Amino acid sequence: MITIEEIYDFKQLCLQTESTIRNLRQQDAIKEELRLDNIKVELLNLQDISDKYSENNKNVPGCIEEASKSELYYCYNCNFINNKKTVLIRHLQVQHTSRKSFKCSICDYCSNHMPNLKRHMLKHTDEKLFKCNVCGYCCTAKSNLKIHMRTHTGKKPFKCDICDYCCTTKYYLKLHMHKHTGEKPFKCNICNYSCTAKSELKRHMRMHTGEKPFKCNICDYGCNQMTNLKLHMHKHTGEKPFKCNICDYCCSTKSHLIIHMRMHTGEKPFKCNICDYCCSTKSHLIIHMRTHTGEKPFKCSICDFGCYQMANLKFHMYKHTGEKPFKCNICDYCCTTKSYLIIHMRTHTGEKPFKCNICDYGCNQMSNLKRHIHKHSDEKPFKCNICNYYCTVKSELKRHMRMHTGEIPFKCNICDYSSNTKSHFKVHMRKHT
Repeated sequence: MITIEEIYDFKQLCLQTESTIRNLRQQDAIKEELRLDNIKVELLNLQDISDKYSENNKNVPGCIEEASKSELYYCYNCNFINNKKTVLIRHLQVQHTSRKSFKCSICDYCSNHMPNLKRHMLKHTDEKLFKCNVCGYCCTAKSNLKIHMRTHTGKKPFKCDICDYCCTTKYYLKLHMHKHTGEKPFKCNICNYSCTAKSELKRHMRMHTGEKPFKCNICDYGCNQMTNLKLHMHKHTGEKPFKCNICDYCCSTKSHLIIHMRMHTGEKPFKCNICDYCCSTKSHLIIHMRTHTGEKPFKCSICDFGCYQMANLKFHMYKHTGEKPFKCNICDYCCTTKSYLIIHMRTHTGEKPFKCNICDYGCNQMSNLKRHIHKHSDEKPFKCNICNYYCTVKSELKRHMRMHTGEIPFKCNICDYSSNTKSHFKVHMRKHT
């Protein structure tokens, strides 16, 4: 009498046999496709290889020279060369067959190479078999670990034959070469954007779709690229890994540190093509260009105010709300911007980070230093277009213009007093206190 266990074992054997037959059929189909594509494989000597490389003005790779004593196999489709026939067959299966017989049972992924499918399946299991013995990095593929190890060894085997650029992966070298050719093969089908890498296009498309796949596991923040999420996480951890080697400044991003260092070096790489203005950041140049175009894209929803940048609109809105969110923890001072609070705090600490390079003068904000520098040069760049008045700072010109316009912006909310200067207004308010 046949037991239940024997029936179960027989069923398992049938399933294994069916799977084996299916795999064999898939392999036969790939081999048949390779034959139908009429792909040629030829056994070559080193001289033949050298001739083929010299046609493209390239040197023979060292690995080919080392393998010249053995058999060399050449693919006519793409000039791929290897000394192992099994490697060439795998190359043909992966690169020159349209059939993708190995399919994932969980998602729509399919491949024409079984190891690729195995590597893909690790994404569903979250299993990372390959671990770095130097740091905590782990990954799903041996090739990824090999690339990662180059960050520890400093090895950059892929070199540009036009400039001195070298990198850790063939893919990065391919992207770099687009800079020399000017090629941008990846194009957006919605706008005119084009780029050098598929990943850049994918990130750009999220601007059109509004997709934000990267989510913070602490708050509701979401974004369209992983780098932004990493920067956001620093807000929760308080981590500021990038430190200035001149002063105590530290920040959460390398780009912010680069911009900060320009304060010390005086470097201003971004230049206006209309006037002599130059600055340390691209964003400042974009804002400056609006002074030439007259564009004011940021509008107040309460009054007619418009401005060149979002920060100015935010500060303007405080006038309507009366809000002063930044408060001094030593005195009762409060203000509308963080930068004003930083300047104010220097009155308590006595810090004067802005120094004159001609005399011993030092001050707590850049605008005061600029005003002081004019004393050495006798320069008065700000001119009144009504009379012959000249001055060293824009704020003085603004105050002067009120004499012509009759504007009196500072008004007391207790009595009828009004003034065209803030300093006089402050003196008056002390009478009420």
